[in-house]
Amino acid sequence: MSGAMVPGDQQVRDVLIECFGAGVGVEKIDPLAGDASTRRYVRATLSGAGAPPTAVVMILADSGVAISSEELAVFKEPLKEQLFVNVHRFLAALGVSVPRIYCDASARGLIVLEDIGDAALWDVIQPLAARKIVDWYRHAIDQLLTIVLDGTRRRDDSCIAFQQAFDERLFEWEFEHFIEYGLEKRLPSAVPAAELAELRRHFKAIAVELGAAPRFLAHRDFHSWNLFVHEDRIRVIDFQDALLAPATYDLGTLLGDRDTPLKITPPIESELLDYYHAQWHERGGPAWEREAMRAQYFACALQKAFKVVGRFHYLNIVKGKPGYLRYLPSTLRQLRRLLARDPSLAGVREILAQYLPELRD
Repeated sequence: MSGAMVPGDQQVRDVLIECFGAGVGVEKIDPLAGDASTRRYVRATLSGAGAPPTAVVMILADSGVAISSEELAVFKEPLKEQLFVNVHRFLAALGVSVPRIYCDASARGLIVLEDIGDAALWDVIQPLAARKIVDWYRHAIDQLLTIVLDGTRRRDDSCIAFQQAFDERLFEWEFEHFIEYGLEKRLPSAVPAAELAELRRHFKAIAVELGAAPRFLAHRDFHSWNLFVHEDRIRVIDFQDALLAPATYDLGTLLGDRDTPLKITPPIESELLDYYHAQWHERGGPAWEREAMRAQYFACALQKAFKVVGRFHYLNIVKGKPGYLRYLPSTLRQLRRLLARDPSLAGVREILAQYLPELRD
């Protein structure tokens, strides 16, 4: 066997042979770039009848529970299977374009998946003109609405996603995550108590508003790095943290996460919001006025931007993963834009501008 070797190769080989048959040849195993989780991935090049040319193996290292879910202990009972496998079953039956699971060996820490390539949506759109970018994001919205509308209509409580929700408490937890890691643990001196109280007052109001919104099935991390272009269609990955959330939560992530606003400019954003609104009703979603939908979208996008700032500093400070700090300039520009939309949040921006220069005029 040639190619790069990674820890656990023999176990990976054994599972691949069990999965595809004794006649399969494992030609090489190459590590793939990971993301913020502790899961690792390798690509296996295969030969022999009955095996695909390549397969991706997920190497599990934890429960797969999102940090905020773990913190809030929202599950009603102990998990009996991997979140990825559980949610995959529901989404695949729904018609969401998720990678096929060839073999679930999660009891041994491995899941063998269809290889959908390396073309993340974000990479695909880089050389494209605005109209083609809009076309691809419409395709992404089509997948999203299958999750949000069809998934909610076909609720199945055996799917773990329906056992947890973005409620007021979880939104507040994420705001606190921002305060703790985006401010307190990052700054050389303490933020005055009066300023923290004022921030928490506004954050509480947003959490109450979003926590009271009708809940729909949400992917939770539906951004351009978790969407791949494979065989000229959008493929959806990293869905194991799915839960119930406001209807535009994932849309705020899709159009505003990380560096996305560099390509999804405000005019393109507005066009895609109109597409989401039109498709919402075309697909039989509940009656929803255009401006009410947009108001919820911008509230979700703002909350997510705060969460992301805290999360990326957390990954640097606690997990020793500084790579995500490169996305902070775009996220902070997005935060500044969203704060400026709402005059009632001028005080929040004024406080934060003391500690985040990117929010200053």
